[in-house]
Amino acid sequence: MAEIVLSAFLTVVFEKLASEALKKIAGSKGVGSKLKKLERSLIQIKALLNDASQKEITDEAVKVWLNGLQHLAYDIDDLLDDLATEAMHRELADESGATTSKVRKLVPTCCTNFSRTSKKMERKLDDITTKLQELVEEKNNLGLGVITNEKPKIERYEASLVDTSGIVGRESEKNKLLKKLLGGRDEFTSQSFSVLPIVGMGGVGKTTLARMLYDEKEVKDHFKLRAWVCVSDEFNIFNISKVIYQSVTGEKKEFEDLNLLQEALKKEFTNQLFLIVLDDVWSESYGDWEKLVGPFLAGSPGSRIIMTTRKEQLLRKLGFSHQDPLESLSQDDALSLFAQHALGVDNFDSHPTLRPHGELFVKKCDGLPLGLRTLGRLLRTKTDEEQWKELLDSEIWRLGKSDEIVPALRLSYNDLSATLKLLFAYCSLFPKDYEFDKEELILLWMAEGFLHQPTTNKSKQRLGLEYFEELLSRSFFQHAPNNKSLFVMHDLMNDLATFVAGDFFSRLDIEMKKEFRMEALEKHRHMSFVCEHYVVYKRFEPFRGAKNLRTFLALSAGVVESWAIFYLSNKVLNDLLQELPLLRVLSLSDLSITEVPEVVGSMKHLRYLNLSRTKITHLPENVCNLYNLQTLIVSGCKMLTELPKSFSKLKNLQHFDMRGSWRLKKMPLGIGELKSVQTLSSDIVIAITELKNLQNLHGKVCIGGLGKVENAVDAREAKLSQKRFSELELDWGDEFNVFQMGTREKEVLNELMPYNGTLEKLRMMSYRGTEFPNWVGDPSFLRLTKVSIYRCEECTSLPRLGQLPSLKELFIGKMSKVKVVGLEFLGTDLAFPSLEILRFVSMSGWEEWSTNSRAFPCLQELCIEDCPNLVRVSLEALPSLRVLKLRKCGHGVLKSLVDIALSITKLEIDDISGLTDEVWRGMIGCLGAVEEIKISECNEIRYLWESEAEASKVLMNLKKLDLCECENLMSLGEKEEDNSGSSLTSFRILKVSDCNSLEHCSCADNMEELNIENCDSIASVSFPTGGGQKLKELVITGCKKLLEKEIGGREKTGALINSSMQMLENVFIANWPNLKSISELSCFIHLNGLYISDCQSMESFPDHELPNLTSLTHLTIQMCTSMDASFPRGLWPPKLFYLRIGGLKKPISEWGPQNFPTSLVNLILHGGPYDDVKKFDKLSHLFPSSLTLLRIDGFEKLESVSMGLQHLTSLQELFIWICPKMKDLPEKLLPSLLLQCVDDH
Repeated sequence: MAEIVLSAFLTVVFEKLASEALKKIAGSKGVGSKLKKLERSLIQIKALLNDASQKEITDEAVKVWLNGLQHLAYDIDDLLDDLATEAMHRELADESGATTSKVRKLVPTCCTNFSRTSKKMERKLDDITTKLQELVEEKNNLGLGVITNEKPKIERYEASLVDTSGIVGRESEKNKLLKKLLGGRDEFTSQSFSVLPIVGMGGVGKTTLARMLYDEKEVKDHFKLRAWVCVSDEFNIFNISKVIYQSVTGEKKEFEDLNLLQEALKKEFTNQLFLIVLDDVWSESYGDWEKLVGPFLAGSPGSRIIMTTRKEQLLRKLGFSHQDPLESLSQDDALSLFAQHALGVDNFDSHPTLRPHGELFVKKCDGLPLGLRTLGRLLRTKTDEEQWKELLDSEIWRLGKSDEIVPALRLSYNDLSATLKLLFAYCSLFPKDYEFDKEELILLWMAEGFLHQPTTNKSKQRLGLEYFEELLSRSFFQHAPNNKSLFVMHDLMNDLATFVAGDFFSRLDIEMKKEFRMEALEKHRHMSFVCEHYVVYKRFEPFRGAKNLRTFLALSAGVVESWAIFYLSNKVLNDLLQELPLLRVLSLSDLSITEVPEVVGSMKHLRYLNLSRTKITHLPENVCNLYNLQTLIVSGCKMLTELPKSFSKLKNLQHFDMRGSWRLKKMPLGIGELKSVQTLSSDIVIAITELKNLQNLHGKVCIGGLGKVENAVDAREAKLSQKRFSELELDWGDEFNVFQMGTREKEVLNELMPYNGTLEKLRMMSYRGTEFPNWVGDPSFLRLTKVSIYRCEECTSLPRLGQLPSLKELFIGKMSKVKVVGLEFLGTDLAFPSLEILRFVSMSGWEEWSTNSRAFPCLQELCIEDCPNLVRVSLEALPSLRVLKLRKCGHGVLKSLVDIALSITKLEIDDISGLTDEVWRGMIGCLGAVEEIKISECNEIRYLWESEAEASKVLMNLKKLDLCECENLMSLGEKEEDNSGSSLTSFRILKVSDCNSLEHCSCADNMEELNIENCDSIASVSFPTGGGQKLKELVITGCKKLLEKEIGGREKTGALINSSMQMLENVFIANWPNLKSISELSCFIHLNGLYISDCQSMESFPDHELPNLTSLTHLTIQMCTSMDASFPRGLWPPKLFYLRIGGLKKPISEWGPQNFPTSLVNLILHGGPYDDVKKFDKLSHLFPSSLTLLRIDGFEKLESVSMGLQHLTSLQELFIWICPKMKDLPEKLLPSLLLQCVDDH
């Protein structure tokens, strides 16, 4: 790793040393000659790196030498950064021509004290130079010399013969390619042959798939000539051509030069149908490719070349714009392949106890065949479960010399440039499965100083984007599976990054597993950690001495829910950060901190500060002392109300993100003076006058107050057409000059036309012109995918948006003067060719909508809300429509749309006037494809269908039905069913809430989820005889007239809950006044959650059966004041994790020992009317030592909890709520306690 970082680092160091500003400041400090001496030593060192990088693999002394050199390079860079910062200070002073006092006001204080530290810097420079010279002098002892820059040769020998019995899966991929292989001449190429690429990361099975195709009998019979060449990294045209010649002729003939060889090849290929496999191609040279394939042009049309490669660059030059990489194996195929190599058979039938571990190995390898084969072979002689567990707990990069995975993947890594190697190694800071944003990663690279290329004028961001795309094209990164805008690293690539990153990059979750040495951690430069509910100081203790850290990166693994809280110890903020003066990257994102530590303002090296989604209320003034700061992120800070007044001091700020911080009402003062700003991502409007000087601005911008712009000239000066915006919001606001409405508003908007080559999202609000200028909707906006036009109340027609070629999402709302939407909206050609989502909201004057036959071919979702006067809808077919949502419209609109959209799978209707039983039943014949229906506030419907049998003839695919606030709904079907079975065979989920006239609910046989809430009149719920066997979730709450008194009985097979419902997993019952007993639970073997609350008449509960419920982990029984006084009596599910209990007939003070299982970690106790506990120690016998969370709730007489907790050595969270007489809390907190919360309200 040291060689990687060094090569990239020295480029940066030499660039800094060449800086005129740095030379000037060095001269003024009298260290210019010393820097020249340092530079000479570095030049000597650089010349040795190629030799050292090859010898470090086998020579430990060289590895140590390189490692020491790298740490010294970091120190040099830090020292030069000090000088560069002062150089910038002086340059600013020269530019301003101001007095010293004025400069001091403008420049951060951390940048003005260099004169007092010159001697210290000089001593440090002497020390570095001495150490560097010592390393130069060691070269002879180490045998290091100057050699040319040659990459290690990649040698792979792959034969075309294959044992098909060992191949698992890939049939679909093989058949797809086989069809292309045998399909005759490719109409898209004028050449006699076409290329079939197989692209993917190392070890995914590209070569194996090519072998399968090559040896297929049909292929052998089809192609007259066949040849297989393993190309590898050296694209030697002569050698490749020679192998092909020998393959097709069977002769070992020698040729003096390439020309003679290719002439001979041409002769062999003339008018012949051929197949050539070029396996493992690494070259990117189109010129080499043209030379190689010259003889192939003589072949017969329909010939093929299969190319397997990890890199897409050459393919792109050949015209392949994008290739879907070969995917990993499916779960089943991967498990079968692993079993073959681990057990010698293709399944785990003979070793069932090993199967769960095998599934974890498959997950570890993420279906990568190479990994599965290698790990399987490691386990071939091991059938002991403990041995498998031991290997599972190891990181793949620690497996030792027997491991082939990292070496195989390292082939791809060795082919990278020094900079790309460094950028990839940096990603070792990301935990496995971490989904990262491309732009965010580029900003991190930039902050670390990794994006330098002196020979180009490209911006650092542009350079970073190219580097990112390069790593993506080589499969080091992949698109995240569920969000294509994010990216992820394959687990094995993550292991490789960790393997090559060495001691410079630390992930705290890995370091905690190591036997670390303090002196080793002191040298770490980059550190990340994953946020947990409690991020305690103890986790960071190994880094107390790591004063050279440049990176302190908080990361959130997985999807962060809005309710998730990550507490960070104040000791980390106040103590640890004090010891990290060299930080360049500081991210406290998602942590529950309320203020920015004071020390941050003195981190003069800081380039990147991320405080997103924290709870800070203000950004302190001293943050503006961060003269080097490039990126500031305060997005999603919902408590943030104030930004610093000295914001204009951040002269190097390039990227500022404040999206979602909704308490901020205005842009920071002086934002228009920050000429370096490139992205300004904000929901807050910026005045148009501020944009004039922001010449490099791109990204997302909201421009507000346009109603106050007096003339078009002011708008023109903003020069929007020269700025590369990706998202633009134009807001006229509430203030405007009534005399400027109309033509002048249009002129202003015309001058605000943005650059059409980058715009992706456009939003316009409160525009007061009567019509839109022509640029709105112009087809030249090729990348525009989302448009929103809202509250443009003076417009009488919509702009011509139908010709935007890439528009996918369109929102139009509150345009009350628009009466007709027709051809003017569409344009002349195919209208809205890419539109997928269309929403009209609050169009009170809209009466008519018509289109031609060439519109909306891709429309998938249509939403019309609050358009009460829309009566005429004349549309052609909508073949792609899948989702239809209507709210506060007439029934005629619904009828018109369902008639022309026969592929709808989801229908949501709310408050549709005139929707009676008869009208609804007349429509459902068009809903044969519908899978989900939601009906809300349709008060004229009493029955959805005449009978279930009739409904099943039209609603063949209905899976989910959701009914809400339909006041007159009495039942689903008008005619009662015979209860012998259900006709709606696909029906799975039924949710009914707040339908106060509903008296009976008859459920389908195959129901999996049933949810009935707050239906005041419902008296019965039934399943067909023997039905409900697939029911997994049941929720009954607030149904006060439900007659059933007992649930769970075996003899009551027609009851709401009975013994035939053995698939039940979750049951939630609340506020059911008539329920008296639960008679049996033991039949519900899959039950994992049971919630019973506010059932005041319930007397008996079969707690003696709880020990048999081995899947039950969450149990709540509360506010059931008639419960049998024998409950509870210490009988609990063996795997109980969470228990909420109390408010029962038996006072908690009378409970005996409960024998809770050790799995119980969360306990919530509710006080009830019979509980009179005053001192907590009276309850201490109830609490198992395994508890990590304890909550005491509603004990009105409780006065003291000072005693009774001492044995809870694992307790982390203690909550005491609504205990109004509480006086005494524990004098001494438990060592394990992380949170104590007391609230008596």
